[in-house]
Amino acid sequence: MMDQQKPDLEQLKQDLSAAIDVATGLDTLDAVRVHALGKNGVVTNLLKTLGGMSPEERKVEGPRINGLRSEIAGAIEAKKDALAAEELAERMASETLDLSLPPKDTPKGSVHPVSQVMDELAEIFADLGFAVATGPEIEDDWHNFTALNIPESHPARAMHDTFYFGENQMRDGMPMMLRTHTSPVQIRTMTSGEPPFRIIAPGRTYRSDSDATHTPMFHQVEGLVIDRDITMGHLKWTLETFVKAFFERDDIVLRFRPSYFPFTEPSAEIDMGFSVENGRRIVGGDPNGPDGGWMELGGSGMVNRHVIAACNLDPDEWQGFAFGCGIDRLAMLKYGMDDLRAFFDGDLRWIEHYGFSALDVPTLSAGVGA
Repeated sequence: MMDQQKPDLEQLKQDLSAAIDVATGLDTLDAVRVHALGKNGVVTNLLKTLGGMSPEERKVEGPRINGLRSEIAGAIEAKKDALAAEELAERMASETLDLSLPPKDTPKGSVHPVSQVMDELAEIFADLGFAVATGPEIEDDWHNFTALNIPESHPARAMHDTFYFGENQMRDGMPMMLRTHTSPVQIRTMTSGEPPFRIIAPGRTYRSDSDATHTPMFHQVEGLVIDRDITMGHLKWTLETFVKAFFERDDIVLRFRPSYFPFTEPSAEIDMGFSVENGRRIVGGDPNGPDGGWMELGGSGMVNRHVIAACNLDPDEWQGFAFGCGIDRLAMLKYGMDDLRAFFDGDLRWIEHYGFSALDVPTLSAGVGA
């Protein structure tokens, strides 16, 4: 009885092999796979019959049915590879790639305006012979105040203006703080080398202040020149050359107003002329014309003798000038931003609008704002 019910495995193998051979696509081939090896496939059902056989029959039929399954599975995999190769060959023969088409847009970051302006400053001042100097943002009292001739009673030393660290953060009995300006970089430069010096010191600074034009953390650039026979004329020429290159206009007028800073003497506030074009205030033009005027740019002056002496230099031999202004303010004036707080909000819409491509490298030949 059992011998009469045995399936003709050879005929089944021929039928399945023929179906695999004539399969013209992956979908057709997959249908053959499901018919043969699927959950209710013909070969799968044969494997299920092994459980009802005697041990002697299982020894004979088991290898035959498992051998059939292996052969059919191998044939299906080989056919699948062949069909995939044929499909790829057809695509290679029929499809073309137009290399003249522009690439697809991909997500990309933007360079923050502050970073862009820092690069512009470095480019301009490098052309004037200045190096870029940096220093720590956590400073000691001597570098941040004392060496700069800032007296003990000066308001900048007050707790409400300066971020001090706790009493357990002291150096030589003096408090540590977040630097209130980048002037300590000037002190570190003068005490670590031999003059002459020509540097700019861009970086982050910290003061306890917050409104539309002030933030607790902001960016500042300061310049320092120490050499023999330096005068206010050198300072004026340097600043005029800088603002004309930075704003890319030759009609910018500067005005120097007498002022007071502990670290410079004489000292002057720098004002920059503006005018109105098409209802918009712009840097440059005639400040005495209709709707024209002056806006503050920063502070400047000749380096105080006490500061030079504090750095172990002879003030009778070495003179110099220094200046400073806000990098964020420069960015606002040049690129039309009206609220300093937006610089630090982290709003992607803002940075996408005002940001720069990483390929927009400032150059004097192409324009620093290119």
